[in-house]
Amino acid sequence: MPTLLKVHGSANQFFILDQTTLNQSLTDAELASLAQQLTDPQDGLLGGADGLLVVNKPTRPGSQAQMRVINADGSEATMCGNGLRTVARYVAERDGLDHFAVDTLDASLQVRRQPDLADGVPAFAVEISPVRFNREALPYEKLGHDRLLGTPVPEIWPQLTFSAIAVPNPHLISFVDRPALQDDVLGVIGKRLNGANPYFTDGVNVNFAHILGQNQLFVRTYERGVGFTNACGTGMSATSLAFVLLHPDQASFNQPIDVFNPGGKVRTIVHYEDQHYWIELIGNATFTERITVDEVDLHQANVKPGQVQVESTGEQAAYQAFVNQLPHFDLVD
Repeated sequence: MPTLLKVHGSANQFFILDQTTLNQSLTDAELASLAQQLTDPQDGLLGGADGLLVVNKPTRPGSQAQMRVINADGSEATMCGNGLRTVARYVAERDGLDHFAVDTLDASLQVRRQPDLADGVPAFAVEISPVRFNREALPYEKLGHDRLLGTPVPEIWPQLTFSAIAVPNPHLISFVDRPALQDDVLGVIGKRLNGANPYFTDGVNVNFAHILGQNQLFVRTYERGVGFTNACGTGMSATSLAFVLLHPDQASFNQPIDVFNPGGKVRTIVHYEDQHYWIELIGNATFTERITVDEVDLHQANVKPGQVQVESTGEQAAYQAFVNQLPHFDLVD
């Protein structure tokens, strides 16, 4: 019988489905329905999740696998950095590899095993690219600028500046003070720009960042198709790039940046090579449960607690011990 994995990167939770193990792959409509059913916090499995990660055969020469990201609302994301780390670990263990490429919708991305963050906390590094700044890559309209990089945008919010970076997921970033992290501005902006609006008609991930010190950030994200999430890998990567570009006195290229979030911590390294930007995202790849399920139930989006066998891996305790020893900034209520 097929097996689902419940996983997380920085407490950004997913289910992994390896379609290469199935007798028949799910259709796109079936994947959307399954993601909505599995991830529902009330009626889903194991308290729900932020999305479904689908592992397929590779689509480009030289890659080991393909990853598709189905959000909790059934929409598809171009990429997910936290999710890619967990898929990288899954494929690495499945195929006995430490360094390989995984196809996403827009690119083939390099992934590699890293030393454990702590005892029992496996870690992987993943490539976040391509990076684009142009308006069409997000896309956005009617904001009076072809590029946003530390730009006042009164149409979105007064007295804040914004950067728009696609990595390739679209991200809107604002560096804010501590009170702005604790009030409801991020939620108001996130809901507005991910509903019917004249600016980001396809929606956008919104990130508020607070500078903690040299090469240190705290990032909170309102994720397109999800809402508030414990962490967003591409969001932390895009924000790290904006950090280096806008605050060169506090962050540098090719130097590790510690990025804290409500779910824990990752490390990023921003690169500029051959006139191209890319970001390395390094963090945990934790498997919390293995779920044995009937393939028919997958196709019918009918994966219910009483119909599956769940085996705990015990890894969450190790991850929680790692998080407990991190600095606590108390930046989010």
